[in-house]
Amino acid sequence: MDTIARTPQQLGAAIRRQRKLAGQSQDELGARIGLRQATISKLEAGEPATRIQTLLDTLAALDLELVVRPRTKGSVAEIEDIF
Repeated sequence: MDTIARTPQQLGAAIRRQRKLAGQSQDELGARIGLRQATISKLEAGEPATRIQTLLDTLAALDLELVVRPRTKGSVAEIEDIF
């Protein structure tokens, strides 16, 4: 199922959900891609200043991909209801 994320917090929540579905801790995921657990925690919290390479490495480690497409008409509040 596709997940729409329009904010850093929504993207972080989607990554956290996928990591947990994969049965991995933040520490385990970080070790797979050479990052500290604290970096994974910040990414999942939607904190600013996450490097694009960190995001892409994390998505790849979780067997996810980033898709860029025209924005749907749903509001941010409607999308947050999904989470």
